[in-house]
Amino acid sequence: MDGGSGGPYTSRTAEEVFRDFRGRRAGMIKALTNDVEKFYQLCDPEKENLCLYGYPNETWEVTLPAEEVPPEIPEPALGINFARDGMNEKDWLALVAVHSDSWLLSVAFYFAARFGFDKEARRRLFNMINNLPTIFEVVTGAAKKQTKEKAPNSTNKSNKPGPKMQSRPESHSKAPKPPAPLKDDDESGEDYGDEEEEERDNTLCGSCGTNDGKDEFWICCDSCERWYHGKCVKITPARAEHIKHYKCPDCSNKRARA
Repeated sequence: MDGGSGGPYTSRTAEEVFRDFRGRRAGMIKALTNDVEKFYQLCDPEKENLCLYGYPNETWEVTLPAEEVPPEIPEPALGINFARDGMNEKDWLALVAVHSDSWLLSVAFYFAARFGFDKEARRRLFNMINNLPTIFEVVTGAAKKQTKEKAPNSTNKSNKPGPKMQSRPESHSKAPKPPAPLKDDDESGEDYGDEEEEERDNTLCGSCGTNDGKDEFWICCDSCERWYHGKCVKITPARAEHIKHYKCPDCSNKRARA
């Protein structure tokens, strides 16, 4: 997409919009982590309202907001530079991260509305997005902390967590996730079971975007923590037993490009 306003865009599926989301997210994370010194210098409080943009090709830019009204796509938070010298740097970066997360979601669901996604497509898009840590979690270190809490040891061969995926045999996982808590002590177990069933039904393959084949072998990527049908990524249960840290094709390709 061209410029801060976005330019022409032709995505028509939840998977394509998710790739756009993931690229923009990667660019903004770079600005707030690896390129933080450059980002800090560009956010001069003496300048006009500035915005942080992330682009699908995993790059970022600090620039003025779009001039046209309404803009091609939703705009990021204005004036991030004005608060730079009035806050602790870590707090300022965390604030920019929060606004960046909000912008990424607004852009993704702008496309969802623009391309007429139905309920299932919107749910699939949200589930793919929700499997990634937020920019705020990455910038503040919360994502690493959560990963350590989930995986206290390096042995990560286990069945997919709890009642969520009981029917999927010998899936490869980083760590089991805790079951969802009961709403109230006096609620019946039937409601809890319904929630578990819905959660199980909503888990989607990161490759084909479906949750078909609940009784088939699934595998979890140790980098992005998304689940895949074994057949979609050409991994068998026997092969998974010899994989200590599995990386999905997307994560492997990203490392190769780097």
